[in-house]
Amino acid sequence: MTRKILALSFAFFIIMFAMSPLAIAAEEISIAQYKYYGYVVLGCIGGLCIAAVGGGMAMSGAVKSAMTGIARNPGAAEKMTIPLIIGLALMESLVIYTFVIALILLFVKPYG
Repeated sequence: MTRKILALSFAFFIIMFAMSPLAIAAEEISIAQYKYYGYVVLGCIGGLCIAAVGGGMAMSGAVKSAMTGIARNPGAAEKMTIPLIIGLALMESLVIYTFVIALILLFVKPYG
């Protein structure tokens, strides 16, 4: 259990470190025009962290189950490969959708 918490903490801080340029970009925008832009940046970073960690945990669980099934019944490996790849692609697409929404929130100028 402690290894999972350590791994999740490490992943969280790596993602936060990777998203730090977005926080720097928030300083360049006029405060009068974007009053709450800093909160948007923090929300996008938090959402991406949650999506990446959740997607990674879901993918690792799916691959673990598939490998266990293949180890128990090697003849079923061909039947499990395509559904596994489709499932992994769908899980990854949720993380990509979160990233796209974060980019839209960060770089589309509000009207008004």
